[in-house]
Amino acid sequence: MPNRPVHAALSLLLLGNALALAPHAARAEVELGVYSGRHYNSDQELYKAFTARTGIRIKLLEGKDDALIERLRQEGANSPADVLVLVDAARLDKAARMGLFQPVRSAALQRDVPAPLRDGQGRWFALTRRVRAVIVNPKQVNPASIRTYADLARPALKGKLCLRDSRSVYNQSLVADQLILRGQAATRSWIQGMVANRNPRQPFFTSDIPLARAVAKGDCAAGLVNTYYVARMLSGENGAADQTLANQLRVVFPTPAHVNVTGAGVTRASKKAAAATKLIEFLASASGGKGYAAANNEYPLKGMGNHPILKRWGSFQDDGVSAEAMGARNREAVTMMRTNGWP
Repeated sequence: MPNRPVHAALSLLLLGNALALAPHAARAEVELGVYSGRHYNSDQELYKAFTARTGIRIKLLEGKDDALIERLRQEGANSPADVLVLVDAARLDKAARMGLFQPVRSAALQRDVPAPLRDGQGRWFALTRRVRAVIVNPKQVNPASIRTYADLARPALKGKLCLRDSRSVYNQSLVADQLILRGQAATRSWIQGMVANRNPRQPFFTSDIPLARAVAKGDCAAGLVNTYYVARMLSGENGAADQTLANQLRVVFPTPAHVNVTGAGVTRASKKAAAATKLIEFLASASGGKGYAAANNEYPLKGMGNHPILKRWGSFQDDGVSAEAMGARNREAVTMMRTNGWP
């Protein structure tokens, strides 16, 4: 008998907790499968914030972009993925053309994602912006002498340029961008000029950071990289040696600058399109989007962001070419690169 009040109190406490948790538990029954080509710990913090706000859980699978596209294709209608996050307009266009996305309508996404940064049919939406800029070693070339991408083909840079190979989707999208802006003849001449300017003692690099190191060391005077790689080096994330090297570089934004994207869409296989759209809306929003961009030192969809390293470089003028248009010209760009000496 003496224990009954304790048991009763405990029962009431447990019941109270159960009632308090019931609404969240009911919401948390929804789980979204997310396939992502990104692999940053801070992304997971954003997914946790989304769950805290909506009760929708996230089951995350990270991998290489092209491997995720192929996996989703093979899984077909049985895929557990509800959202596919990919890096670069060319990959987003590829997935869209393969029918891996379903179109969605969202007033929030129409508001938060500028038209050039989303698919015209609503199949995918950009979450961040990324700029392919020129880096220079100021001991070898005056940064002010490079104002456009075309300047990289000038004879003054003969033997001084480092290039990443044509398998780089970042270079492919840059060439697609130039095809749209300048046409085939000018783009072909530009490619030929850059290849002729390459330092023959350096390889065609397979990634941006080794190329940045080569420019910093003076092996080349200039090169093309995505800015977040330099930011990663400057932050010390890659170690003190890379930080020291990065401080030897100057980042030059050509005018106008080529802007690419990280984006996401609701998969064709998803039976939870409404919840999946909520996630994309959250990641593209002013609050979620800033965190998503900051995770990889990228730029938010609007403005220049508040990252101190990015602010140090100043602003850039976006060339206005739509990500969708760039993706559509990818094959043409690759063919032009490989038939004009850019392996």
